[in-house]
Amino acid sequence: MRLISRLEQDSRLDGAVSAGQRVARMIRPGKVRDALHGVWLGHPVHPVLVQGAAGAWLSASFLDFTGGDERSARRLTAAGIGAAIPAALAGAADWSEQHEQQMRVGVIHAVGNIMALGLYAASLARSGPLGGPRAGRRLRLAGLAAVSASAVLGGHISFHLAGGANHAEEVPHLVPPGWQHLMLASDLPEGKPVRQLLGEVPVVAVRAGGEVHVLADRCSHMSGPLSEGELSGGEFADGCLTCPWHGSVFRIADGSVARGPATAPQPAFEAREAGGAIQVCLPGAG
Repeated sequence: MRLISRLEQDSRLDGAVSAGQRVARMIRPGKVRDALHGVWLGHPVHPVLVQGAAGAWLSASFLDFTGGDERSARRLTAAGIGAAIPAALAGAADWSEQHEQQMRVGVIHAVGNIMALGLYAASLARSGPLGGPRAGRRLRLAGLAAVSASAVLGGHISFHLAGGANHAEEVPHLVPPGWQHLMLASDLPEGKPVRQLLGEVPVVAVRAGGEVHVLADRCSHMSGPLSEGELSGGEFADGCLTCPWHGSVFRIADGSVARGPATAPQPAFEAREAGGAIQVCLPGAG
């Protein structure tokens, strides 16, 4: 953990981060990038895709250690290489929209994966006429070691640094049930996001078309302040908030994701005006 923590603070990796980010962002915001983020799934798709490559490669090593068929091990190796390509694209898309500590560790994570991919590709050549089965098994074992070490870094990014986690998940657990006073109705102008505290939970209130909408303020992607973001605009119809940090777009009517990198919706509150005040309540808790 201490070694990995040093990677988080190592500014010497920032040059590689900047270069890699420019390449990863060549996939422009849109349907393809949203698919790679996992907007359609409701959580990041990269960890799902990784299972294909890791499972195939681990199975190939199982055959190596149990005296299994060399041809089958080679087929599993090739299948893992094929599965690694979409997994890498999804991982790069997610990585390019993370915080600097996550991205620094992600650089070494990517290096480990590239090493593993190269070793497995070399095993296909060396286990043939150029080297024989023994050389192929050694390269596959080295590839398994590289991808395992890389997986430790991937787990650190995902769990210790909360990359890909839903940063708004705790909101429903922190808000008391029932209707709560939020603010005076006169303090909410038309078309301007306003940040308020609901107990200890920051929320953003928006009056649009005469209706009041209230969402959790911290973006589910990386906790960016939605209250500082842009309301609607661009290709989206009226009724969307754009996070100022990484550009995630949420519909103010229900908090659903209109564009990634966020994959989890924003908690949305029911809102009403009573006695000159705005009151809010989580759906189903009134």
